[in-house]
Amino acid sequence: MRPTTLDDYIGQRHLVGEGAVLRRMVEAGRLSSFILWGPPGVGKTTLANIIAHQLNLPFYTLSAVTSGVKDVREVIEKARANRFFNTASPILFIDEIHRFSKSQQDSLLGAVEQGVVTLIGATTENPSFEVIRPLLSRCQVYVLRSLEKDDLLSLVDRVIHKDVVLREMDIQLQETGALLRYSGGDGRKLLNILELLSESVTKGEQLVITDDLVTDRLQQNPLAYDKDGEMHYDIISAFIKSIRGSDPDAAIYYLARMIEGGEDPAFIARRLVISASEDIGLANPNALLLANAAFDAVTKIGWPEGRIPLAEATIYLATSPKSNSAYKAINDALALVRKTGNLPVPLHIRNAPTQLMAELGYHDGYKYPHDYEGNFVAQQYLPDELQHTRLWYPQGNAQEAKLRERMQQCWISRF
Repeated sequence: MRPTTLDDYIGQRHLVGEGAVLRRMVEAGRLSSFILWGPPGVGKTTLANIIAHQLNLPFYTLSAVTSGVKDVREVIEKARANRFFNTASPILFIDEIHRFSKSQQDSLLGAVEQGVVTLIGATTENPSFEVIRPLLSRCQVYVLRSLEKDDLLSLVDRVIHKDVVLREMDIQLQETGALLRYSGGDGRKLLNILELLSESVTKGEQLVITDDLVTDRLQQNPLAYDKDGEMHYDIISAFIKSIRGSDPDAAIYYLARMIEGGEDPAFIARRLVISASEDIGLANPNALLLANAAFDAVTKIGWPEGRIPLAEATIYLATSPKSNSAYKAINDALALVRKTGNLPVPLHIRNAPTQLMAELGYHDGYKYPHDYEGNFVAQQYLPDELQHTRLWYPQGNAQEAKLRERMQQCWISRF
């Protein structure tokens, strides 16, 4: 059921739809190295195969789980030998590139920079943390999203009517709620569920897909729908929501579930850092410091002792007061920037490194706050069109009450 063209590819319209970046790249026949970052089962490998197929380029693939530096060098030499003068570079696809060590990633640098290969990496982890900076700087990063409801339903329809086994069966799709819920935006998981359901009826018997049937079959055969993947996302979700909900008992329980299940401690630590910023924020700025310290400690001392700083950070974050004012402020600011575009910066707060810029009024009229009482003086900082805009709204906790009070003293009526 793996598609071979972008037109047959399901999902990721922001990358492969009409006029989108990857489609333009393929249509132009000019491919640069990039990394596909997204959750499992959303089509990273499929997309790499389609691009190679449509551009008719040699396609080499490595798995970071089983390949070493020697394998990387062998593939690069093959690509170098098979490339003809003035032809496009062969594609080297590396699945789970986040699992490559620093030395393995270093071995790719020269070939990518010289154009011996065009690298396409696939990862479920944030490349900023898992890919070395020199390699990351040579690649674009494209984010793939979980498949949406319409995408999953399109996949179900295609499979039922085109799969060599399922198209011969009498299948009635009566309800889709449980099917979509258990899939969790993962196309591979959806196919596994459909396969499991098809095996639950005898030959010639009609298969009526209902929510009750899906739930019943999956409870009987939990491994058939990739329980490890389901647990990965469900447990981390419960973990973060327990911290956000200030329930230390639940939070530490789900931490134990992840540890016992073999979850990557770095993944847990990263989620704690995110939670400290997103859910606690200015209500307790020390939370971010402690979460970062836990991340650093886990990296230094390893496992199993790393469970202790993770537990300390988890309980501290769960018991901290909560605020998402900074999270909301940056989201609102980003939305405003996208809506209003590149508004001019007021002249008086522009930099004036040259004589010409000074003559044009750059920096003219700027008031240096430290020259005034309380190290503050009221002046305009936002562009003219936005000068009365509010983006940050302090919330009802002791820490932000102090910040609100200071802002009211400075700006009087604005806050």
